[in-house]
Formats: sequence, C-alpha cells, structure tokens
Amino acid sequence: MEHIQDKDPREKDFGYSWVNSSVFLFYLQVFCIVAFLLGGCYSLYSHRYKGKPEVSVPGNTLYTPTYK
Repeated sequence: MEHIQDKDPREKDFGYSWVNSSVFLFYLQVFCIVAFLLGGCYSLYSHRYKGKPEVSVPGNTLYTPTYK
C-alpha cells in the first residue's frame, strides 16, 4: 500500500508559510521584550541605593570649621 501525501511539504517551511513564521516571530519578540524587562528590573534591584553611608568629614571643611 502506497502512502499518499495530502499536504504540500512546503507548508512546513518557515519562509514559505507566512502565517506560521509571523506567529513564531511575534512570540519570539514578546519573549525577548519580557526577558529584557526582567533583566533590567533585576539589575536595578541589585544595584539599588543601600542607604546613607557613614562618612568621616574633616573638621576644617565644615560650615563652621574647627581648627587645631
């Protein structure tokens, strides 16, 4: 018994079927945008401002300087 192909094999080709390729490119674009946004949010979170550091200021540079 011979196997009869009903469908054109070009329908599975990425460049030939614009419907399948456009859906694939749309989801690829959505995935890339979501990955970029999550990566940016994580980078902002990891480099966030951690608070006011304790800085030693010399006395002669104050608003009212004190000298020895």
